[in-house]
Amino acid sequence: QVQLVESGGGLVQAGGSLRLSCAASGRAFSDYHVGWFRQAPGKDHEFVAAITWTGSSTAYPDSVKGRFTISRDNAKNTVYLQMNSLKPEDTAVYYCAARRSYTSLLVTTTSRYNYWGQGTQVTVSS
Repeated sequence: QVQLVESGGGLVQAGGSLRLSCAASGRAFSDYHVGWFRQAPGKDHEFVAAITWTGSSTAYPDSVKGRFTISRDNAKNTVYLQMNSLKPEDTAVYYCAARRSYTSLLVTTTSRYNYWGQGTQVTVSS
């Protein structure tokens, strides 16, 4: 069992930056791949980023590639999402999620993740 808590959301102007954190407690967090997803009002969850348990591999969709960076510090049981050059269309509730895996294969679908945080709101004004 892993418990996840996101933080770092807020209101920022277009072009600004935010860093989200996902703090984990429970079982060995280093055994888990972690993904970030977001959900805008009236829309489905959208994959944003993922990182393997070692941190050696990451994945991003084209919509955030080059602007967002996922990283992790297993000693602190924390995964980060650095978001730069934010756009109004990045406005959403951001969730971190975890799935236990020892492979280098990252998955981008919500159904493959077993543990979820409560979400943190990110609002980007134009």
